[in-house]
Amino acid sequence: MSSYMSSPPHLAAIMELARADANVVVVSQDFSAGPFTEAFPERHIDVGISEQNLIGVAAGLAHVGKLPFVLSMAPFVSMRGFEQIRDDCAYNRNGVKIIALFTGLEAGPWGVTHHAMEDIALLRTIPGMTVIVPADSNQVAQAVLAAATIDGPVYIRMAGFAADMSPIAGLGELHPGEAEQLRDGSHLTMIATGTAVRTVLAVHAALAKSGITSRVLNMHTVKPIDREVVVRAARDTGRILTVEEHSVVGGLGSAVSEIVAELGAGRVRRVGIPDRFVTEIAPYAEMVSLCGLDATGVEVAARELIGSP
Repeated sequence: MSSYMSSPPHLAAIMELARADANVVVVSQDFSAGPFTEAFPERHIDVGISEQNLIGVAAGLAHVGKLPFVLSMAPFVSMRGFEQIRDDCAYNRNGVKIIALFTGLEAGPWGVTHHAMEDIALLRTIPGMTVIVPADSNQVAQAVLAAATIDGPVYIRMAGFAADMSPIAGLGELHPGEAEQLRDGSHLTMIATGTAVRTVLAVHAALAKSGITSRVLNMHTVKPIDREVVVRAARDTGRILTVEEHSVVGGLGSAVSEIVAELGAGRVRRVGIPDRFVTEIAPYAEMVSLCGLDATGVEVAARELIGSP
């Protein structure tokens, strides 16, 4: 496990909130809350491996005025707990803040059952849901603090079990719903979320060596998505490459494509986990590469999009 997970920024942020607000509680799915539990043992409830009950308990706590943060594994809370997230949280406007760990392919060596490749697609269909995908450890903490101020349920897709989530130089503060432009260019726009932001920055540098300039956007909030920044990208650069550690169906790429289709200008190419079960068992970095999500794969897709060898 990474040192990042040994000193998790999400727990530090929750503890900051808990010191100021006695209503902050943690509800977990067979997960340790480490320093939070030590500091506030009476405010940590572990329900075991029962994701539907996990969300139900959290929604009940929110209904009576608590501010519950849920700790769970992304593939299981998003699928097994979907009905409870939809009805108990979103429909009833209960402010449950879900922190989903083991995202994308991070738990890949455990097999297909542990891949979180559909979670964004599922949760962005729910009215009133906020979906945030931080790019580094600093933005994880910022996402947690921001979630506490958002009306309604929030899903924070938190990588770091296997992926590199160390601070990214030059990354700004996370403001939900406002994409962050990290680089500018005219040949294409690369829109990335979560773990893919670091990769896209490396691809930007590689393309620049060939005289190809690219705009880079960190779309940390997939819902509500920053529509205006996508419209500007389509109009200014014409070509958009979306990159995400999520299925190419239903995630960031689909959200961007919907905007571009309605605009009637621009072209989109989606890079993500292919529309298949990734049955290979391999270390995380190898699985990312197998799906074309490493810097080499993303650079090839970018060059193909603009017709450059």
